[in-house]
Parts: sequence; C-alpha cells; structure tokens
Amino acid sequence: MKSYIHSFIDVLLDTANKDNLDLNVLKCIDIIKKAKEKNKKIIFVGNGGSASVASHGATDYCNKGGIKTIVLTDPSLLTCVSNDYGYKNAFPKLIKLYGEKEDIVFCISSSGMSKNILDTAKQAVKNGCTVITLSGFDSNNKLRRLGHVNFYVNSHAYGFVELIHNIIVHYIIDIFCQNEKREIRKKI
Repeated sequence: MKSYIHSFIDVLLDTANKDNLDLNVLKCIDIIKKAKEKNKKIIFVGNGGSASVASHGATDYCNKGGIKTIVLTDPSLLTCVSNDYGYKNAFPKLIKLYGEKEDIVFCISSSGMSKNILDTAKQAVKNGCTVITLSGFDSNNKLRRLGHVNFYVNSHAYGFVELIHNIIVHYIIDIFCQNEKREIRKKI
C-alpha cells in the first residue's frame, strides 16, 4: 500500500506534468504584472478549505507582491451579504460590487462544481475581470471551462487538491516576486 505522502507526490507530479502548468503560471505572472502596473486588484474567493487557500493567497500577494488584494470571506461582510441575498448569491453580488474591469479574480473550488463559485466566475467575466480558476476532482468540472487561465488537480481527495492549489498560488507569487527583483536589478 502506498503511503499518503507518496500518493500526494504522485498527484503533485501529475499536476506538474499536465495542462501546461509552467506555461499557465507564466501567463498568470504576465496578467498580474499588467494588473499591478495599472493599479488593479486581485480578488480571491473560495468556500471551506478553498477559502483558506484564498485568504492565504490574498495575504501573500499583498505582502510579498505589493499588489492590492481582497478576499471575499471576511466574516462580517460575508454574513451580511449572505443574510440579505442568500449564501449562494453572496460572492457573485460582491464581485458585481467590487470587481472592476481588468481586475483579476481567483476562483477556487476543489470540486469545480460549487454553484456560488461558478456564478462568481461568470459575474467576474461580465465585469470585465480576468478569471483564474483552480479546481480538481473531475476533469470536466464546470469551473475549469470558465477561466481565462485554468489550473486542474486530477484527484478526488480534498486534502491533495487543496494542498496543490496552495502550492500553485505560491508558485505564481514566488516566481512573480523573483521576476520583479530581476527587473529592479536591471534598472540599477
């Protein structure tokens, strides 16, 4: 029997070797660079464990990358909007209010089938935002078809999917920051 760690490594390597992971990361870096130059923001959204990935991402992109970020899971805001419009409508409603043209919206869902995240991605596109999705489970999940850049983890294990989503979010900002440092050194 394979250990948990060995099984996780297999899924991680599968993710790294499929769907042009490195190319998609470079696309995201270019999108983020342009957004930062235009003083745009990144909005992160997810439910449950994906909300934790979203919150962590927003913190790192702001702190390490110097990018304006928002995470839509602030308890007061989320419970207020959920109370008034229903939880299924909360994130799309907030994107309608906060998402501006050329902002970036990270939509994170382990299953890729969470209706409120799907509706959030659709609303973000209507607002003129660039949508980056992170999903897992079935390869034909709906979220995977809604983004401008889509990351997919081929696993039905929540833990594996959430951990690899966190790695991808870190991968993007870590390489973004390395590139920023190189550009600063070139200017000196």
